[in-house]
Amino acid sequence: MLAGDLKRDRYVVSRRRTGFGDCLWSLAAAWRYAQRTGRTLAIDWRGSCYLNQPFTNAFTVFFEPIQDIAGVRVICDDQINQFSFPGPFFPSWWNKPSIESVYRPDEQIFRERDELTELLQAQDDTDANTVVCDACLMWRCDQAAERQIFQSLNLRPEIQARIHAIYQEHFKGRSIIGVHVRHGNGEDIMDHTPYWADPELALRQVCTAIEKAKALPHRRPVMVFLCTDSAQVRDHLLDVFPDLITIPKCFQAAQAGPLHSASLGVEGGISALTEMYLLARCDTVIRFPPTSAFTRYARLFVPRVIEFDLKNPTRLILTDESSEHEPA
Repeated sequence: MLAGDLKRDRYVVSRRRTGFGDCLWSLAAAWRYAQRTGRTLAIDWRGSCYLNQPFTNAFTVFFEPIQDIAGVRVICDDQINQFSFPGPFFPSWWNKPSIESVYRPDEQIFRERDELTELLQAQDDTDANTVVCDACLMWRCDQAAERQIFQSLNLRPEIQARIHAIYQEHFKGRSIIGVHVRHGNGEDIMDHTPYWADPELALRQVCTAIEKAKALPHRRPVMVFLCTDSAQVRDHLLDVFPDLITIPKCFQAAQAGPLHSASLGVEGGISALTEMYLLARCDTVIRFPPTSAFTRYARLFVPRVIEFDLKNPTRLILTDESSEHEPA
């Protein structure tokens, strides 16, 4: 379908090149707006931080192609390279000639995030034929939209097979406490920064949370499953809990930046999705920091979640929707 066909319809383009947590949460916000306004949703993950091929749409590298999400028509493959979406565009910056729109400074991206937030939260629609969502849209939709995205998308079969094999080996027949520790490893971690103001205290907090999670009622033998972006965090927690489960993967060198990096290739993306989806199959999940989008899937579907209160980081918050506390 080329430009002439596209002009019959109106579109929402979900453009993200960041970690999968951000990609999927922002996609949920774009989908909800497309549903509300009767638009086609285009998933454009070209230039992904998990790939070094700038014109490859990362969505279909990691997820099965999809044509529809709950009644919303979807475009998600490499044919998007040939599309010419119809103007006018929203935000207005996208109406510039292509030669002038190659570089978008951070200030422009933040401005577009605010403009998109206002549009997505309003009850009316814009006259623009194409809405370009190329900013972080976490917290810009309801949880039902997030759940719809996670329930509608399927990982590629080879990734599903890897997750199933790990689940059968380590998870089956056990009560799994999933622990996610987002460190940053030298990255600018923005909203997560306050949680790491005192790194030694942060790691003690995580250890305390694990001990408290293990002390909760469990009907099966308990195992701890750790996901982190830092080899230093992994090594520290293994010293304290030597029997915890980790999945072998490549880490960046100390202070070299996040794991969502094209330098790790497709395998880096597969490792991230493997851990993200396994966390969502745990019985209890510990989120540190709870501001990380990586554990949003788990936050929506795991029955017991332990988080940290930013205003009082020594305080743990337990959300328990399980039946573990009831008599067997």
